[in-house]
Amino acid sequence: MNKVQGLFFVAMFSLAYSQLIKGKSLPGCTDRCGNITVEYPFGISPGCYYPGDNSFKITCNETNKLIFGGNEVINISLSGELRVLNTRSYVCYNIQGNQISRQNRWSRLGNLTFSDKNRFTAVGCNTYAFLNTNGVGNYSTGCMSTCNSPRETNGSCSGGGCCQTSVPRGSNYFRVSPYSFSNHTSVHSFNPCSYAFLVEDGVFNFSSTEDLMNLRNITRFPVVLDWSIGKESCEQAGNASICRGNSVCSDSVRGTGYICKCKKGFDGNPYLSNENGCQDINECNTTSTIHRHNCSGSSTCENTIGNFLCNCPSGYNLNSTTNSCTRKGRPEYYGWTRIFLGTTIGFLAILLVVSCIQQKMKHQKDTKLRQQFFQQNGGGMLIQRLSREGSSNVNVQIFTEEGMKTATNGYDESRILGQGGQGTVYKGILPDNSIVAIKKALLGDRSQVEQFINEVLVLSQINHRNVVKLLGCCLETEVPFLVYEFITSGTLFDHLHSSLFDASLTWEHRLRIAIEVAGTLAYLHSSASIPIIHRDVKTANILLDENLTAKVADFGASRLIPRDKEELTTMVQGTLGYLDPEYYNTGLLNEKSDVYSFGVVLMELLSGQKALCFERPQHSKHLVSYFTCAKRENRLHEIIDEQVMNEDNQREIQEAARVAVECTRLTGEERPRMKEVAAVLEGLIATKTKHQWSDQYPEPMEFEHLLGVEILSAQGETSSTGYDSIKNVARLDIEAGR
Repeated sequence: MNKVQGLFFVAMFSLAYSQLIKGKSLPGCTDRCGNITVEYPFGISPGCYYPGDNSFKITCNETNKLIFGGNEVINISLSGELRVLNTRSYVCYNIQGNQISRQNRWSRLGNLTFSDKNRFTAVGCNTYAFLNTNGVGNYSTGCMSTCNSPRETNGSCSGGGCCQTSVPRGSNYFRVSPYSFSNHTSVHSFNPCSYAFLVEDGVFNFSSTEDLMNLRNITRFPVVLDWSIGKESCEQAGNASICRGNSVCSDSVRGTGYICKCKKGFDGNPYLSNENGCQDINECNTTSTIHRHNCSGSSTCENTIGNFLCNCPSGYNLNSTTNSCTRKGRPEYYGWTRIFLGTTIGFLAILLVVSCIQQKMKHQKDTKLRQQFFQQNGGGMLIQRLSREGSSNVNVQIFTEEGMKTATNGYDESRILGQGGQGTVYKGILPDNSIVAIKKALLGDRSQVEQFINEVLVLSQINHRNVVKLLGCCLETEVPFLVYEFITSGTLFDHLHSSLFDASLTWEHRLRIAIEVAGTLAYLHSSASIPIIHRDVKTANILLDENLTAKVADFGASRLIPRDKEELTTMVQGTLGYLDPEYYNTGLLNEKSDVYSFGVVLMELLSGQKALCFERPQHSKHLVSYFTCAKRENRLHEIIDEQVMNEDNQREIQEAARVAVECTRLTGEERPRMKEVAAVLEGLIATKTKHQWSDQYPEPMEFEHLLGVEILSAQGETSSTGYDSIKNVARLDIEAGR
């Protein structure tokens, strides 16, 4: 007998002996077979095992071996387990690689099933094996081990000559089949065979020097089987369960049937109700360390039914924590220590609980505040608008309050890019190091909230190379934020009027910028899914990137115009100097309001002067009035920026000036559409001065109302013939030059 077999025998003998001294069967029934005790509900003879289930019938053969399903029984546990010895499977080869022997092991267990305490194990170099079972969906598993030499391995079964894998609980049939990759030709000198078997977890310890040659001559391994009474749970069985006396019913771990257990303080066979059933344990006299009492010091043990008591002599008190005795009125020193430690620990526990509660309340308060800010900043309005108008084109990222704070370095003043009527704009750096522009809105009333949500809604539906891209928004802060792509070279206003940029814009730059802005507005008016009126077109809202490409920005005042309407009645909003006089007087908003504002921007590009300047004479404070008079009196050369005028572009400048004047006519009906303006400006590049606009348009006479303090008196007398001529010329330009 080798070392592994000897240790295994000692362990099994100990289990059998413990069963012998406590286990019993039905009266008149044989309860021994060799050194194994047979306990009810199992039995050897008819009438000695649980009726109605032949799975509890086991056989004692002529050699006094207890047999179940062809396997030798080594232990019966009343907790629902049966241990048997199961034969290994193997395949062996000669040195030429020819198979010389094979055995594939299979077993059927009746109503018993395999426990998940077993492990499927394969031993051998260049070996793989399969385990096929039923009862759990025809489960199959396997493992593989490889090696080229018998390296020293003790106890480890993880691929180098040995592999293991878990098996599912619930199967009552299995088949084990080992195989070899190369028929052991390369390892035959130290490993001629492949082995596969089931074994209880922790029982088999692999040794490469001993097991690769002949598996230490071990042919059988212990396997754990699960059993239970019937197929009903304890609740379903109720009073019909066979748990009697001082035992209780417990559902089986295998998911079907139940087992019986003795109550606490009792021991014996829980399936019997006679003197062999669960009996009271005398904790005061037992030698078992599991059931022995814990009375200490001068206290004495007194047995009770199902329990015990610790008693102290007169003049002493029992310490319920230690079950020891202390003199009345004179507690031992360690008692005070325990009281102090208990009090301290209790106090610290209370502090911890209070702190956790405070943190949870703070988190709930912060969450509620963020939700309140979300609603306050128009989150509900945004959701409602999106659901009403459709959100298929909306792609907006939601940023957190912490993310905004980090990106702006705590809203550092050095990060401020600009401030205006719609809010403050910061330079932000996101976690991926990308640079963005973060707009902190200035919301004070309901109308400003609507403007903010309107900008989100409008920009989320625009996909145009000359419109600043909206990346996302943050609504959970007291003041909402919009996050845009970062445009590096400032605004058109800065390039025209600020000393920040030394290099002046050439005529080619200015004409291209005008074309890009006109094309963008034409797209918003005519090609967007829902027509959009910007309502605040000005040089400060036109950004330039590193290539001086125009990007139209700040859509806070924009409005969506349903296709079945040509204009909307709104509260007048815009910037003095750029504000459409007709819109200012009537409150009727349409696309011609943007046309007027663009005309002012075009005049700024041509003249290099501000739209509104109080340093000019009274009649020339407004650029439209100043520019139109100069054009009408053939003094255009006095107002055009001297840095852009040269002999080659005078004709282009004259045409662009004519476009600017036509865009700023007093009544919207007489102004061209942005689509036509964009076509004419593009024609200046395509054909230079091939096509010209007619000179028959009358010039507007009154512009003082543009300052927002007077109302025109001659609006109704303005002719519309010039607008028709523009439409005709634009149509010719499109047909001829595009």
